[in-house]
Amino acid sequence: MSWYFGYILAYFIFMFAIGIYYFTKIKTSDSYLIAGWNMGFWNIVGTIISTNCGAAVFIGWIGMGFTMGVSGFFKFALPAMLVSMLLIFFFSRPLRRQRLYTLADLFSERFGSKTGIIPSVLSAFIYSVPTTALQIVGMSTVFSIAFNINVKTGIVLSFILILGFTILGGLVATIVTDAIQSVILIAGIVMLAYAALQFGGGMEHILSSTPKNYLTPLGANGLGDVLLFALSVAPFYLVWQSTWQRIFASKTEDIAIKAGLTGYAITLCISVLPYSIGIMARQFVPADIHPDLIFSYVTVEMLPPYIGGIILIGLLSALMTGADSFILQGSSNITQDLYHRLLNPNATEKQMMFVSRLSVVIISVLSLLVAFALTDIVSMYQWALRLSATTLVFPFLAIMFWRRTTNTAVISSMLLACFTTILWPLLHTGIDQTIPGFIISFCSLVIISLWTKHSPSENVKAVYWEDLPSANRKINDIDSSENKAV
Repeated sequence: MSWYFGYILAYFIFMFAIGIYYFTKIKTSDSYLIAGWNMGFWNIVGTIISTNCGAAVFIGWIGMGFTMGVSGFFKFALPAMLVSMLLIFFFSRPLRRQRLYTLADLFSERFGSKTGIIPSVLSAFIYSVPTTALQIVGMSTVFSIAFNINVKTGIVLSFILILGFTILGGLVATIVTDAIQSVILIAGIVMLAYAALQFGGGMEHILSSTPKNYLTPLGANGLGDVLLFALSVAPFYLVWQSTWQRIFASKTEDIAIKAGLTGYAITLCISVLPYSIGIMARQFVPADIHPDLIFSYVTVEMLPPYIGGIILIGLLSALMTGADSFILQGSSNITQDLYHRLLNPNATEKQMMFVSRLSVVIISVLSLLVAFALTDIVSMYQWALRLSATTLVFPFLAIMFWRRTTNTAVISSMLLACFTTILWPLLHTGIDQTIPGFIISFCSLVIISLWTKHSPSENVKAVYWEDLPSANRKINDIDSSENKAV
């Protein structure tokens, strides 16, 4: 236990020192929520790696490897990373050029402030709250492992530490510490994979003794099952605000693209390891173990504390970076989309900073409540991804490419797709809700756009090629030139 305590204490001293430092430096809400549009290449690479390697990687994906085998990688990690790279490559320039803060900001600029309410609520409360709760639960697991405290106490302690760091430093501190922590978490997952390989008896033994359906990309249920699962996950990453924030926070458009692609390429390589660990663990963990407990079993029960402690710090790094990123995602939605656009368009910088930090508290407290009720990490995460994707992906693409799309059509499409995705499982058809959700979203968007006219509040633009009014605004006197050398 002394090894664990020493590692964890040193880690949090370092984190809060960074947080306090940036608390004294941050003076504007732009810096707090969007890192002043000024982050360099390696900072963006590191924060992308860290944000994408949270509880889902260390806990959820290891569990998927244990229960599904290699097919879990092709169902979840591979499609998610590839779609994220498509977003970075094709949309970084037109999105960053608009000088936006959030996904909902895009909807509000195109159609008027009220249209941004739905994507803002989805991003802040349907996605940010439960995914932050996943990180809180994951961190409580670390404290339970290291200090043998009960889960509820661990959840409260995790909440206090996450909230304290996030409210201090904002996105600047998050990105800077992410860059450093990315090295720690990569080291942790690599060490865990090596240990699992040794405990499993070596690669030759593992391959020969593992059932073939765990080693094939198609798994036990074939191609259809893999594609359906991927469909329920991958499209969301086109509208994942954490990636959008990294695009906006980059110092230039070129950095946004190069650093984004590099970060996701490295993350894709890393994501092979947790599934491999899950497969290898079948050789030496109890057959009836809960998949979410495999990480803690290997780390604590099978590794010496001086090694296990380093791996625990890797997990803590992943959880902290994920949690503060998701909290700030929700905070941006509340501050920019709901408060500034709808309630107080003339808010002073002092008011914006107050609401920014207050919204961090709101998202954190709601996440704490969800954390106490959370039981299944992967299912909860997948549900949030499904609902967000079916509701937002086609409206987003229409805004980018189709001038004819109307405000009425976008609002109707979002509402109909949302209700369809939520209610479809009650019909017990055996068809995954993402399929009717996407169909309803697309059809309603096209048909209603052709039947209705543009409203007076709209800026009729195909944003991929044309600029919204926001593209001309200056943000805290930052030079809008995108061709500076870094």
